[in-house]
This record gives sequence, C-alpha cells and structure tokens, in this order.
Amino acid sequence: MDNNLFSRRRAERFAQLLDEANGGRRHHVRSRADEELAALVALGQQLTADRPDVEVGTEFRTGLRAMLVATAEREGIGNPAKPTTETGAAGRGSFLPAVTARRARARGAILVGVAAGAVALSGISAASENAVPGDALYGMKRSTERAQLALASSDISRGQLFLDFARTRLDEAATLRGDRIGFSAVLDDMDADTRQGVRLLTGVAAQRSDPAALDTVTTFLTGQRRAVSGMLDRDDHAERDRTRRSLALLDAIGRRATALRSAIACGLPAPTASDMLGPTPASCPGDR
Repeated sequence: MDNNLFSRRRAERFAQLLDEANGGRRHHVRSRADEELAALVALGQQLTADRPDVEVGTEFRTGLRAMLVATAEREGIGNPAKPTTETGAAGRGSFLPAVTARRARARGAILVGVAAGAVALSGISAASENAVPGDALYGMKRSTERAQLALASSDISRGQLFLDFARTRLDEAATLRGDRIGFSAVLDDMDADTRQGVRLLTGVAAQRSDPAALDTVTTFLTGQRRAVSGMLDRDDHAERDRTRRSLALLDAIGRRATALRSAIACGLPAPTASDMLGPTPASCPGDR
C-alpha cells in the first residue's frame, strides 16, 4: 500500500481533482485515494473563495522559490524531452515522447499546485489561527488542521499534531462563557484529539519497545492537566462536571503511559490487545 500522500499516483490524481474542481475537463477515473484527497480539494476551493488579506513574508517566498527550482531541476520539468531512436512493432518510439511530455506536464501542474497550496496555507493559518467556534474562519481553521494531518509523514508526527490540536481545543473552550452546549462540544473534540494522539504515540512506543514516544505524552499531560483543572472554577455546574470527565481521561492516559513504560523496561513483548488509548500492556512479573 502506498502511504505517501504525494507519491506520483496520488499527486497526479490530486492534480486531476483540483483541475475538475476548478472547471476543467472531467477525468472519468476513480482512485482509492479520492476520499482522502477530497478534504484537500475542498480546502483548496475554500482558500480560493475566502482568500485572506495576509502578506506572505519575503523569507518564505525566497525559501519556496529555492525549493521549487530544486524540485524542477530534479524532476526535469521545463527541459525538453530527449528524442528516442527506439522503435517497436507498435510504434513505441513515437509513443514514448508523448508519454514523457504528459508526465512532465503533470509534474509541472503538481508543482504549481503544491506551491500555491503552500502560499495559501501560510496565509490562511495566520488569518484563522485565533478563530473560535462561531467565527467565520473557524471552519477554515479546522480544514487546515485536517490538511496538516494528511501531509504528516509518520504516526509520531500525526500523534504530535493531534495533541497540539487538543491544546488548541482547550484554548477555545476557555473563551466560551455562558454557552454550555458549545463548551461541551469543544471538550468532546478535545478529548477525541487527545485519544487519537495518545493511541498513535503509545502504539509507536509498544511496536518499537522504545519509551521515547511516551515522553511526548507525559509532557502533554503535565501542561494539559494543569490547564483543564483551571476550568473547574466555572460557575456552571454542568461545565464543571464536563471538565471532570476530561480530567478523568487524562488520568487514565497517565496510568497507561506508566504501565507501558514498565512493560518496556522489563522486556515484555509488544501487547496484542488495544483499546481507545492504544496497546494494553500486561503487568511485569514482579508487579503481580
């Protein structure tokens, strides 16, 4: 299975979907990646429709230009295709240049799309990073987060992103006053992001028998527990009760991280069972 979002096949399909979304001719094909790429295509359309008034810094432009030039040279974009003298029974010699040209155009379109996306994402992130539920740019903020997850290259990166998003949801919840339903909904999203991140990171720790990934979880717990506890002084008893549920989740995560560290330290094999927080380790022989 190809897990690299911008492998050649996925990148070419992404370029096709972008072209179709912008009114280009339809490509009568389907790909298993279409559903995953749909969120990025929708984000591209939103960025076009709601382009923020944000200036991209000179340093970013310079760095992006250098990256694009290097990529173009590596991929041979802009270089004329070398003619071939090979011929086959079905005219293979005349067919190869056409295929090469099409691939070069596809790579060029992908490169342009990635460049435009990079510039747009940098602007939209700056414009929407402080948006909270109910703001016009809040949906864009969440779409940008989904795009970040799609572009993450490993379970560790995705796990760290989910925990970052959980911190963001907590900041958003702290701004909500007198909105019991909205407050609870944001904490629901926060807990969901927390579980996703922890499950990925504990999974990596168990698979590699290496507690390094658990350090990220422990650091997250320290700051997040303190910040969540700060919301127990709210006037609304329902909001306090909802806050205690999030604290209970953090306590459960702390116990899981401790158990995994112990299992790794005493050399137990990777757990085969798992739950919403990831692998469920057995107890070390001396702890029974």
